[in-house]
Amino acid sequence: MSEKHVSGTKEWAIHNVNCCSGCSNNCRYCYAKGMAVRFKRMTAEEWPDERIRLHDVERDYRKFDGRVMFPSSHDITPGNIEACLTVLGKLLAAGNEVLIVSKPQFECIQVICDRFKEYLPQILFRFTIGAKNDEILSFWEPGAPSYKERLSSLLWAFHEGFNTSVSIEPMLDAENVVDLVHDLDYRVTDSIWIGKMNHIRKNIIIDSDEVAEAIHRIEQGQTDDKIRDIYNALKNHPLIKWKGGIKKIIDPRD
Repeated sequence: MSEKHVSGTKEWAIHNVNCCSGCSNNCRYCYAKGMAVRFKRMTAEEWPDERIRLHDVERDYRKFDGRVMFPSSHDITPGNIEACLTVLGKLLAAGNEVLIVSKPQFECIQVICDRFKEYLPQILFRFTIGAKNDEILSFWEPGAPSYKERLSSLLWAFHEGFNTSVSIEPMLDAENVVDLVHDLDYRVTDSIWIGKMNHIRKNIIIDSDEVAEAIHRIEQGQTDDKIRDIYNALKNHPLIKWKGGIKKIIDPRD
């Protein structure tokens, strides 16, 4: 399959593994939350209360053909860290190459780095850092860590010798995304992915003027012209990779 036909998490990994329903980050734009609410698997109020799925924790994991992303529909938090460590241990012991994706909480990243040091070549961390501004982060991702904590987690994993990458998807502060890249890049060994906020009006509950204004700011920051400006500013950066929604703008042939 050619790269231009790949989108979403398939741009990062072939397989997704999860062990929890709900996520304490409670991000307003979360696709998994939107799907769970739409199909009545959970309510919006229930989503922040993480529910560990024991059948996914206790099952055996084989060696998959291709990279495994863990997790993809929840995060790794103090509330589910033991379950996540169990699943990660099984995936790594089976010989899998694992992409660990997180809005990282420092205590969790410390434990993972310490526990799985022997599997260092099989692990790539990808930390989601959509903005430097904590006011913006706390609005869109109310249960997730501050910028300082995410940066500390990235620095820790980097200095522990793990391969590191960053996801700036969605961009929560497009005006300052170039500055964000330059603040992070020397701690990154693999890549920095930049992407738009997708399905905005489908996944986000617009229940106040504040939310409406925040959505307007996101939409204004990711118009085609603004995306091209960001692309032109970063197109020669060796670590930058563009998610599918941006590639469609900068190269319509995709």
